[in-house]
Amino acid sequence: MIEARDLHKAFGAVTAVDGVSFVARDGEITGLLGPNGAGKTTTLRMLYTLMRPDRGEVLVDGIDAAGDAAAVRRRLGVLPDARGLYKRLTAYENIEYFARLQDIDADTRRRRIDALVAALDMRDIVDRRTEGFSQGQRVKTAIARALVHDPRNVILDEPTNGLDVMATRAMRTFMLRLKQEGRCVLFSSHIMQEVGALCDRIVVIARGRVVADAAPEALREQTGAATLEDAFVKIIGSEEGLAA
Repeated sequence: MIEARDLHKAFGAVTAVDGVSFVARDGEITGLLGPNGAGKTTTLRMLYTLMRPDRGEVLVDGIDAAGDAAAVRRRLGVLPDARGLYKRLTAYENIEYFARLQDIDADTRRRRIDALVAALDMRDIVDRRTEGFSQGQRVKTAIARALVHDPRNVILDEPTNGLDVMATRAMRTFMLRLKQEGRCVLFSSHIMQEVGALCDRIVVIARGRVVADAAPEALREQTGAATLEDAFVKIIGSEEGLAA
C-alpha cells in the first residue's frame, strides 16, 4: 500500500504540489490523472523517493520514506517518466544489473529474469543491446528491470506513452496481472479509455491539489457525465473556474 499524506513541494515561487493526500491499496489499480503541469510527476517522484517533500509524509507498507528511504525503495518497482536504459548493455544485462544492485543471488536472478522475459514476451530482444530499441521494447525492458526484485508496490509513469496498439494491449494485460497477484499498482495516464478499463480508483490532481478521488463509475455519477472523459473535463473545468 502506498500513502501520500499532505504532500507539498515548491520550486522557488512555483508551488507544484499543494497538500496532496490519497491511498493506493493492495490488489487494486489506482490511476493518477490531471492536466499537464498539475503536479502528477512531482507527486510520483516524491512517492518513489527521488524528491523529498517540503512537507508531508510518504508511507509504503507503513514505512515512512523520510525515516527509511532504502526500505521503501526495496518495496517499490518504478517505471519513471525517463526510462534510462544503458544503451551499450543488452536487455538482459540491464535487468541483471538492477538485480545485482538489489543483492539478489545468481540463481534467483536467473529465475526471475526468465519469468519476466516470458511474461513480457521479450525473448526476441533479451540478448540485444538496447541501443536502437523501439519505444515498446524500451518500456518492456524498463518494467522488467523495475520488477526483478519482486516488489509488492508498482509505480508506472505513463507506461503506454508512445506504444503501438499491440504493445499497449500487452501492457494493459500485464498491469491487470500485477493486480491479480495482489500488488498495489499506481499509474499515471492521459488516456481515458485506458484509465476507465483498468482503474479501481482514480485520483484527479489539478493545480497541485486532489480534486477528486473515487471509482470511475462514481466520478461519472458525481458529475452527471456520460463518459469518464466528460467527467474529467467537468472536474477540471470546475476547479479552474473556482481558481479564476
